[in-house]
Amino acid sequence: MEHIANELLKVLEQKMPSLLDISEEASELKLGTKWSKKEILGHLIDSACNNQQKFVRTMQSGQHSDFTGYDQDFWVKAQGYQKQKWKDLLLFWELYNRHLACLIRQASGEHLQKTISIDGGSPLTLAFIMADYVEHLKHHLRQILPSTNHTMS
Repeated sequence: MEHIANELLKVLEQKMPSLLDISEEASELKLGTKWSKKEILGHLIDSACNNQQKFVRTMQSGQHSDFTGYDQDFWVKAQGYQKQKWKDLLLFWELYNRHLACLIRQASGEHLQKTISIDGGSPLTLAFIMADYVEHLKHHLRQILPSTNHTMS
């Protein structure tokens, strides 16, 4: 999964300068979606947290693991991301994702073929879940940084 870990690190390297340029005030504005930039980044922190659990627990388990989903709106609201400092959220998000890149890199071939079901859905391999995590992250970064979409793979 070296290529997925490298893709995650590449996104961090490319996007952190633009993210750091966002002012505290701009980070608090609602985007025509349900969340502000702060809340979207908070959602990405929640996604990192939930996916870390999936990655490690699936590697530890037998051939298949079942997980429950989570109420994304509740998590964002309960953690008060809108009231936190933008730069603090960015630092935490960046470091958490650097850690996940290391975790993804560590996953062995045997672990990558194990499957996960979320809320009783169809089984997906750990390899797919890891790759999809990075795509989900890029999707939400395009919401935060719409003017830089062309540079994100």
